[in-house]
Parts: sequence; structure tokens; C-alpha cells
Amino acid sequence: MEPHFYNVNVTWSSHRKGVMHSPELNDESSKNQHIEVATPPQFPQGMPGIWSPEHLFTAAVSSCFMTTFLAVAESSKLAFKSFSCQSSGKLEKLDGKLQMSEVYIEPRVTIFDEDDFDRTIRILVKAETACLISNSITAKVVMKPIIEYAALVSRT
Repeated sequence: MEPHFYNVNVTWSSHRKGVMHSPELNDESSKNQHIEVATPPQFPQGMPGIWSPEHLFTAAVSSCFMTTFLAVAESSKLAFKSFSCQSSGKLEKLDGKLQMSEVYIEPRVTIFDEDDFDRTIRILVKAETACLISNSITAKVVMKPIIEYAALVSRT
């Protein structure tokens, strides 16, 4: 596979805040392709309610895991009703430096057939192993999957 480049531009707007966008995602038919980013509120002059680099880092892992799961599930012909993933990135000081040390992902998959439980777990593990963002970072990715059955979910 040839190398690919993904371009992102960030422009400071005020205080500890800026706006980022990708020229590849902004065309005349696109709306709101800009993302406001800021220092998180846990830091001096941080701003609540705005995406931070730490949120984006965690989102990169979670969204890559989702897209990888969807590709592996499609290739494996897994029939499922829904997929969602909660994630949490851990920022801590290690060896005197702040770093994102762990990302916890909790994928929730609703399947139609109880017989697909073990196969769904294998597909989730394969997706976690193949996720290119997880493979590109030093943070540990910890997965705790939840598998539900569509028949049980639809009764509630």
C-alpha cells in the first residue's frame, strides 16, 4: 500500500483556543467541518465544553476501532443490530512527562443470534489488534466488550 497523508490545519483564535479543519473535508457542500479545540479545563486557562487534544486522541482510538470492527464484521459476514463504543483516555505523568497512557474502550454489540457470541468476541479482538491508530500509539488500549442479544434488548 502506498503512503497516505491526512492534512489538518489549526489556527489560533483567542486565549487557549483555536479552530481546526482539513482541506480534504471542506468543500462547498460541507457544513461545519471545522472543530473548535482548546486546552482542557484541568489545565491553567483551560476551557470547558470544547474538544481538547486529549479528547481527540481518545476519539481517534475509539473511531478507528469502530471502523475496523465494521470492516472485519462485514468481511466475516457477522449480522448485528447495533454497535456503539464508550471510551476513556487516561492522562497521567510518567517519567516526568504528561502522556496519554491508556485508552479504555467498551464496545457494545447487539447481535441477532446467540450462537454468534464467541465469533463476535473474536471479531472484536481482531478489530482491536488490527486498529491502525492503536498500533500507532504507545498508550495501552484496554477493551471490555459487552455483547447483547437483539431479542433481549427489544423486550426492554
